[in-house]
Amino acid sequence: MAGASSHSSASLQLPPSLCCNTYSVCYLSESAQWCRVAAGVGEERSEAVSYSNSDCLMGSRLCNQLFHASYVSGAFGTKWSVKYNQQEICAIKGSTVFMNGTFTLPEGLTVTETFWTIDPVPGVEPTDLSKEPDYSGRVEFFTDDQKHFSLKLSDVMKKDEHQFCFKIKTNVEKERWTGVPGVQLRVTELLVEAPEEVTEGQTADLTCKTTCSLTDPTFIWYKNGHPLTKKTIKNNQLHLQTVSSEDAGSYSCAVEGSQDLRSTAHSLRVRYPPKNISVSISPSGEIVEGSSVTLTCSSDANPHEKNNTWFKGSTPVGEGKTYSIPNIRSEDSGEYTCQSRNDLGERRSTDLQINVLYPPKNVSVSISPSGEIVEGSSVTLSCSSDGNPPVKMYTWFKGTTPEGEGKTYSIPNIRSEHSGEYTCQNRNDHGQRRSTAVHLNVLYPPKNVSVSISPSGEIVEGSSVTLTCSSDANPPEKNNTWFKGSTPVGEGKTYSIPNIRSEDSGEYTCQSRNDHGERRSTAVQINVLYPPKNVSVSISPSGEIVEGSSVTLTCSSDANPPEKNNTWFKGSTPVGEGKTYSIPNIRSEDSGEYTCQSQNDLGERISTAVQINVLYPPKSVSVSISPSGEIVEGSSVTLTCSSDGNPPVKMYTWFKGSTPVG
Repeated sequence: MAGASSHSSASLQLPPSLCCNTYSVCYLSESAQWCRVAAGVGEERSEAVSYSNSDCLMGSRLCNQLFHASYVSGAFGTKWSVKYNQQEICAIKGSTVFMNGTFTLPEGLTVTETFWTIDPVPGVEPTDLSKEPDYSGRVEFFTDDQKHFSLKLSDVMKKDEHQFCFKIKTNVEKERWTGVPGVQLRVTELLVEAPEEVTEGQTADLTCKTTCSLTDPTFIWYKNGHPLTKKTIKNNQLHLQTVSSEDAGSYSCAVEGSQDLRSTAHSLRVRYPPKNISVSISPSGEIVEGSSVTLTCSSDANPHEKNNTWFKGSTPVGEGKTYSIPNIRSEDSGEYTCQSRNDLGERRSTDLQINVLYPPKNVSVSISPSGEIVEGSSVTLSCSSDGNPPVKMYTWFKGTTPEGEGKTYSIPNIRSEHSGEYTCQNRNDHGQRRSTAVHLNVLYPPKNVSVSISPSGEIVEGSSVTLTCSSDANPPEKNNTWFKGSTPVGEGKTYSIPNIRSEDSGEYTCQSRNDHGERRSTAVQINVLYPPKNVSVSISPSGEIVEGSSVTLTCSSDANPPEKNNTWFKGSTPVGEGKTYSIPNIRSEDSGEYTCQSQNDLGERISTAVQINVLYPPKSVSVSISPSGEIVEGSSVTLTCSSDGNPPVKMYTWFKGSTPVG
């Protein structure tokens, strides 16, 4: 080995089975044909010995021991040394590593350059690590006057697993030193070792594993990125006692001081029966009859639920994740629950209330009091309906006419005109509907009783006439009685008079009757028209009519309408007009048969004849001789006295001259 400045040397022959690897103080040359000894000051080459790489590896430890023992002091009196604070470092991938140490060198030498290198090879000039592309920007070197040195390596990677050595160069070309063995860097990643799945109620241990031993590590655990403080942590193990579903999550670990360098997350699954079961409804908000609704069952379960059963109240109504009700009806209202089940158990959700809104339906009207409704009583109509929300407005109709508002409609002192069909129209926020009609039938005794005549117009004697009784009554009249004046003349709806006579004229009434009373009509007048009849003539003065007196004939008749005209006849000869016919200073020639012909619009009739016999003394007295002609004495002669007298001449007295002769 080399001495001090004289560079005296001594060679150490290695056994054939030994050589040195790069972790010892010996170096293997590029050709692996010789070893160099780096001991004391400078570097000396051993005798050339041919060894294979395998021989070199096998003898590395012995070689290291031999050369550590073969120290030769230099001429300067101070030895070379490089001492590292740590020979091995276990670092977490991504962390920053510091390698520190001190060095000494022989007196009289001046350090001109220091740097770090990796895995130095004998015979090959070591490369400054800071100039390596893989380490650019990741390494920093520090050296001070007290011969302290350090290396800062950032963002450690798995490929950084090398031996890091400190290299010293001096002002004497051959006086240089490489601190071998250097610092061996091991790079580890944190790994969480834990079961993939655990059942709720069991225990679980999670272990933070490394591939090399960290120096006094304090482990920190994270769940879903948040540090765990209330769990049992012992060394590198996290203990979960009585696991619950809340313990499921993503777990990772880190070492204090390198909290940002966490392990790959490990997902811990916890098996548990369904819980947090809830039911949601779509669409949300008001549910109107006729719409479609879908209920969705949500639960927290591991494994996922196998089956969901839907209940309305206590009755099962369906299976599956969802339960749909198309065209929902009011009867679908109620409390719905979902029962979720997996291999570990089952649980039911809280109730979801479905409240189906709908316009009014089943609208009906009731009448109080029930039974017959008699005019003058009080009646109340009540409206009932099924609506959600409840009906806000009630409108009452009689036929199509609005009559009032409100749940009830009262009619005090009901009259017949209140009879009719009543409906109630209900309205809420979702629509309106009208009830079926109820008939209000007000019972009352007959009223407005009247009589009609058929045919209408003039009633002519001999025709047929029918009187009809009409009345307003509820129930309809049971019986009608007919009166002429105060005399009952018939029964029934009608009263017929065939071949009516004048004596049928008069006032007629109809009395109508039902279960609730009776009433008589106002009178109707029947006026039977007929042509004149009973035509007669009266003479005034009565008694004997003496020539020269005045006589008046009066025509009397029964006619309706009264006669318009009277015509007087003597025999068949009309002699005058008018109600009367007067003959002043009557003469005998006025004697004869007189008749009166009476006439109205319906006809005419002539009276029976009346005889006028004018009394007068004899007149036109004359004597006739029979035989006529010459009268011969001795013959018989008859004188006949003729005269006109009324009454006829009762006595004839003959005179010859003034002497009565017979």
